[in-house]
Amino acid sequence: MLKTDWLKAGMGLLAVLGLLLVGGYQGQAASQNAATSGRVSFSVAPQLPANQRDGNRSFFDLTMRMGTTQRLSATIYNHSDRDIRVTTAIHTASTNQNGTIEYVQAPTTYDPSLKYRLDATTKLTGPATVTVPANGNKVVSAIVRLPAGAFHGVMLGGWYFQLVDQKATGTVAGATNVKNQYSYVIAMRYTVGQVPTPRLELADVKPGLLNAHHGIFPRVRNVQPAMLMGLDVQTKVTRKSDGQSMRADRKTGVQFAPNSAFRYPLLAGSTPLAAGEYHLHMIVKNRAHRWVFDRDFTVSARDAHHYNQQSVDPLPKSPWYLLLVGAAGMFVIMLIVWWLVAWRRKHRAATEDQTND
Repeated sequence: MLKTDWLKAGMGLLAVLGLLLVGGYQGQAASQNAATSGRVSFSVAPQLPANQRDGNRSFFDLTMRMGTTQRLSATIYNHSDRDIRVTTAIHTASTNQNGTIEYVQAPTTYDPSLKYRLDATTKLTGPATVTVPANGNKVVSAIVRLPAGAFHGVMLGGWYFQLVDQKATGTVAGATNVKNQYSYVIAMRYTVGQVPTPRLELADVKPGLLNAHHGIFPRVRNVQPAMLMGLDVQTKVTRKSDGQSMRADRKTGVQFAPNSAFRYPLLAGSTPLAAGEYHLHMIVKNRAHRWVFDRDFTVSARDAHHYNQQSVDPLPKSPWYLLLVGAAGMFVIMLIVWWLVAWRRKHRAATEDQTND
């Protein structure tokens, strides 16, 4: 069942065409149409080696052995009538905030259970940026060096290709200041020995922010070198004092990269974080596995105030804030009244002096 899940996910990720845009919505829609209509200026294809597990898959899905070295190659095709420059990089796969396996962005941190990073075992043999001639192609290579040692499982990552310093092919009618950056990523999966049974662990539950939105974040770890696909995650947060439900959420189709962590976002929206004692109940399951996690956690007054203040969500103002605004308003009114009375007295005194004269 897990192999079937991998096939469905892998085929969709074997050569992801990413279209990154700077500009308005109209420009985004027009540029995506240009990409899907065949006007993308380059493409990439892997050269599959003899140890490819399935030749029908257009990504590197290799059976490997520790202590071995192997060269991998891919061909960049230039479909335009001018030279182009393409930058390449090898990334270790991670689990992103959406609960999917991330091949494009390199992670900033790695789970402690990760023994071998794919970007450390697989290195480019030439410069990171290459020039591909007009209507031609360029072969780029990487060397895989797996250290000797005991390891069974999956190493996962992606070979990333991005067009650089180039204008978009074709034109975008009615759009201004639009810059298109076309990119591909070829998934790289090395299977060594027998893949162990996946194991999830709940690391911690903390308040925090995601893209300036506040919430509660359970961090779930996949501590084995194995992929997990098609997960259904059901989560509920209750207040410990009376069991009142504070937040409930369900997310389907969750994926885990090997030896990675998922910081599950339970965003609070317009509800501010409140200090107190809480309980998390979480069920994570697919057709082959099921985990149940229960954890008490605390939101301190300091953390609640900090994340509420930093959040961009529309939060109701506290009574203390309203009292402060009211007091400030009264103070301003008193100053104005005092100034008017003082001015009137001064004006009256000046008038009386002129009369006496």
